[in-house]
Amino acid sequence: MSSALDVPTVDSAEDAHPRNFGSDNWAGAHPEVIDAIVEANIGHTPGYGGDPWTARFQEIARRHFGPDAQAFPVFNGTGANVLGLQSALPRWAAVITAASAHINYDETGAPEKVGGLKIVGVPTPDGKLDPDSIEAAILGRGSEHNAQPLAVSLSQSTEWGTTYRPDEVSAIAETAHRLGMILHVDGSRLGNAAAFLGTDLGAITTEAGVDILSLGGTKNGLLGAEAVIVLNPDIGTGMKYLRKMNLQLSSKMRFLSAQLNALYEGDLWRTSAEQANAMARRLADSLDAAVAAGRAPGLSLVQEVESNVVFVQLPSEATARARQRFAFADWPLGENVVRLMCAFDTTEEDVDALIAAIVGE
Repeated sequence: MSSALDVPTVDSAEDAHPRNFGSDNWAGAHPEVIDAIVEANIGHTPGYGGDPWTARFQEIARRHFGPDAQAFPVFNGTGANVLGLQSALPRWAAVITAASAHINYDETGAPEKVGGLKIVGVPTPDGKLDPDSIEAAILGRGSEHNAQPLAVSLSQSTEWGTTYRPDEVSAIAETAHRLGMILHVDGSRLGNAAAFLGTDLGAITTEAGVDILSLGGTKNGLLGAEAVIVLNPDIGTGMKYLRKMNLQLSSKMRFLSAQLNALYEGDLWRTSAEQANAMARRLADSLDAAVAAGRAPGLSLVQEVESNVVFVQLPSEATARARQRFAFADWPLGENVVRLMCAFDTTEEDVDALIAAIVGE
């Protein structure tokens, strides 16, 4: 029989957990976020959102997204996507999205199994939908044999690291609304998109015609908090009940809201996203330079770098060499493609060390 002495211990030394390029989810929480949690850890306060931190987050959300915005903190991004779509759509609805989108490819069927919604994945070369591809995906409208296309969902930025410009979002919103559909945005990396574009958060959501938003936090330095932001007051009326039913209602919500407040009340969301984006840009530029100098034969960038991720077609020997020092993901949507993800705490030294590992220096 095992005893307590047999339980492995966790090495808490910093060098035991080096920064890498596996995912921005792998990074720790931002120190300012940890401070905000500690500051919220005082006395007793009403649960389930009846606390002053959650009330403050409502005000912050309205400042970013307009006076009609309603904010609902949740635990994770998949929960935000499922909950947001389910609150706005009937059970017979279909959601049109890019085939590579998180709701289609990376959520184990949760929108369909939990949300009861049909996902229609549209193949795209860069993760981005456009009005023509959306209209082409509308099939079976009015037929009792088909789920009805009632929503479009965009990822901002996309799973390929590309970013929708405000006019692109507006054109898609116009198309969706003209065809009787709502527009949802999976904004798990919305801050990275806004930082790349040099806009505020509302310019690529509310002002562009988005109806409902999954607002990210974990990928930009939170310990574990996201939010559904209802932008269109005519939808999402079931959120009050669905959040609990979908296991996303936190009893001690002040700790989720305190994190969101720390990120979005000031400029932390932007400075953290800008750091991650800048490191991805440095990585891409350095790889381009290495190719031009003949130091990285067979290497090529796969997509434009418009957020905090770089996709690289990498020869197998370079991949094996780099993995001796760093973790990163193989990308299943491209042959010999790896995903190099930067986070808010990625440094220039990290990037330069990765470049040296790839080129064998």
